[in-house]
Amino acid sequence: MAELKQRTFVWEFDSSIERVWPVLADTARFNEAAGLPKHDIVETARADGSVEYIGRTKIGPTELEWEDHPVNWVYGSWFEHRRSFRKGPLKSLTARLVFTPTDGGCRGEYTLQAEAASLVGRTMLSTGFFSSAERDFGKLAANAREFAAGRAEREFEVPPPILSSGAEERVGPLVDEIEATPYGNGLAQRIADYVVSRQEVDVVAIRPLRLARVWGTPERETIEACLQAAKSGLLGMRWDLLCPRCQIGKQSSLALDQLPTGVHCPSCNVDYERNYVENLELAFHPSRAIRPVDGREYCLFGPMSTPHVKVQRTLEPGASCVEALGLDPGSYRLRTLEPGDEAIIEHEGGVFPAVEADGRSILSGELGEAGEITLRNGSDRQLTFVIEELGWRRDALTAHRATTLQAFRDLFDEQLLRPGDDVDIDQVTIMFTDLRGSTALYEEIGDSKAYHLVREHFAVLGKAVRENNGAIVKTIGDAIMASFADPADGLRCGIQIQDDFAAFNADSGRRQVTIKLGLHVGRCISVTLNNRLDYYGTATNKAARLEGESLGGDIVFSEEFFRDPAVVPIAQELGVERGETMLKGFPEPVPFYRVPEKVLTARRN
Repeated sequence: MAELKQRTFVWEFDSSIERVWPVLADTARFNEAAGLPKHDIVETARADGSVEYIGRTKIGPTELEWEDHPVNWVYGSWFEHRRSFRKGPLKSLTARLVFTPTDGGCRGEYTLQAEAASLVGRTMLSTGFFSSAERDFGKLAANAREFAAGRAEREFEVPPPILSSGAEERVGPLVDEIEATPYGNGLAQRIADYVVSRQEVDVVAIRPLRLARVWGTPERETIEACLQAAKSGLLGMRWDLLCPRCQIGKQSSLALDQLPTGVHCPSCNVDYERNYVENLELAFHPSRAIRPVDGREYCLFGPMSTPHVKVQRTLEPGASCVEALGLDPGSYRLRTLEPGDEAIIEHEGGVFPAVEADGRSILSGELGEAGEITLRNGSDRQLTFVIEELGWRRDALTAHRATTLQAFRDLFDEQLLRPGDDVDIDQVTIMFTDLRGSTALYEEIGDSKAYHLVREHFAVLGKAVRENNGAIVKTIGDAIMASFADPADGLRCGIQIQDDFAAFNADSGRRQVTIKLGLHVGRCISVTLNNRLDYYGTATNKAARLEGESLGGDIVFSEEFFRDPAVVPIAQELGVERGETMLKGFPEPVPFYRVPEKVLTARRN
């Protein structure tokens, strides 16, 4: 039997575990920085429903093949990664990092265990394997120390990435082209620098919302700049169907009309459906003309690959354990990686219930001690327990949010659903506006002047819609239909529209323009109609009918809209009047709310 060898390296940090953990538990980033090779992963479902994960790569002439066992971790405390080799000089390799707090920060103890499979492996382990790992990993730990303490801009010091031939010559003109458009927003150079300098794990899926959060830039402006960068050729873009469990994209398409309605996640061994609002993400990556990025892995598993998972722990049949971890209040899902039921619990803080599994069902047991979590495997097979936070979401730009932005509709109007394909959307805000007295306007000032005035009025509307994270879906005569992902954005847009037209009308040389405006939020269907993404259903009908109740210069919206938690404080501050009316197509009187013109006028003064 081969001898198991191990070495432990101790790293001291002058920052808290909370700051060091996200860096060193990002095992894909760590492995890339360490110069470890990328590898292919084959995921195969076993007869019992569990999944076998086989990795393959080459180092020089040596072929390596191994089974990746699910990583064990307790968030902010420790993690352990284990591989069992089928080809190569080693039989097994385990890496374990344990954190403990200290007076000045924290300490990390990194232990490598390895078992040789051949004479070559025994020679490797008895010579430079551990000393080389101590030197290389120690440098990365030192990098992490500086980053966590705010003394370095990057997590790890790594060589510059390999760019495509001619990339440096292309970047400058592309930046100029992007900034020459309305959507560059002064961010093109920043995006270019990110693409050509960051680690591959950062650019394989570029998320504008994450960039905005890290850079401290407005979300809409950052999204717009990424959209324009994709249009100009600095970035590529794709649609990813995110698995509801691991929240990683398991199916990608270049266009909406190529997307399946459902997909299988081999990592979690679950089937899931496309949800336009929840799990269909618009992600970006470097254009191949700038930087090639392939789809192989640096690390399939890792705590920071799925940071919503707070505990992942494999237990043998009949085994139990107690882990030290205090979880914040919130909703948590209790499950196993293996097939079986799951349980959702609302945790109010303090003591967390024991988690028990019998291979079929999972339940929360008796309360333990504060700051501890008890896991029990009551089955006759190995199980991997998972405790994941449901409230956490990736910085995902969903299809719903992307397609309700004006920049997306301006730049990618060719992105359509398949004919006959429609998407049910649980919640979308629809706005209709109309120009009051437009028929009389044409008769009063003539067709030519009226036409130019209407064009000016569309420009004012378009500016307000864009600046409030919406998109004009279509124009209908002198009216527009606009959509918003957030109802509060719709109300803020309505206020801005009436404010902007008050300023517009202050020009004594112009014919006065009065805008009627209605808002509603609700379920609808997104379809391709007349070669554009459009919305159809009760939500659009009610918004259109409510616009008809507008007197002009005011804002009218539905009761459903008024009740939205984001809308309530804004509406209450404005002061609203409640009414009720019969609307065409609705059998019962429909309640509605109005922000009167006099209220909006007083607010401006």
